[in-house]
Amino acid sequence: MMEEDLVTSLTRQVKEEVIENYLLERRLLELQTEHLDAQAADTLRQAWVVGQRLARLSNLMIEPDMQIRLQELLGMRSCRFWVGCLNVKSKRGMRLIRVRTLTKKAKFRKVILESYSRLFYRMTQYKMQYEELTNELSAVNRNIDSFHKNFDLLSILNFLRNLDIGGIERKRILGDNFTAMEMAELDKNLYITPVSIEKLNVPAPLDLPEFGSIRVELSNLAEEIFQRYRKEVKKILR
Repeated sequence: MMEEDLVTSLTRQVKEEVIENYLLERRLLELQTEHLDAQAADTLRQAWVVGQRLARLSNLMIEPDMQIRLQELLGMRSCRFWVGCLNVKSKRGMRLIRVRTLTKKAKFRKVILESYSRLFYRMTQYKMQYEELTNELSAVNRNIDSFHKNFDLLSILNFLRNLDIGGIERKRILGDNFTAMEMAELDKNLYITPVSIEKLNVPAPLDLPEFGSIRVELSNLAEEIFQRYRKEVKKILR
């Protein structure tokens, strides 16, 4: 009887340690995923900040045909988030850039150049933050993969079921009454899915041209806009 009690006690101890290790590692993964979600939310907020700079530059184009020209000039891919920013009209807290020049035409040209310069700077910052996010995502997915390799849930359940204790005790404590279908469903429900950048819903940064390489084209575009939409430009510059 003493021997049976000892086996039962040791079996309970093994069971508790196995489950405790599983739950501990799983909780650590959950904390890492929560941190990744928070990092993604912060990165998305930064994307909106950059998007406001893109919207300001886009609004200086006055008309949709000039916005299309700008999109082509910047080599913008059809990313729904950034293209959507081109059509944003309300920019709370985004004031027109103040510059000093002798003529309205020169002022408008300088405003466009400065607007792009600030957009490029913000996008560069965002690119670094986005890279940090993707690096963290890769690290979390490696940990998820390692977790599944080290803690195969079906193997753990089978191990616990086969421990040498009485049948009644096994049914009551270790889930020996699980059917194969129930165990497969349990494994499916507890499976931790790797995280994708699409799931985080954070837009990839734009690969914008260097300011020096696009300065002349922007200046020419500003002059064309001024010639075609002089009245509208003067209203903006007031």
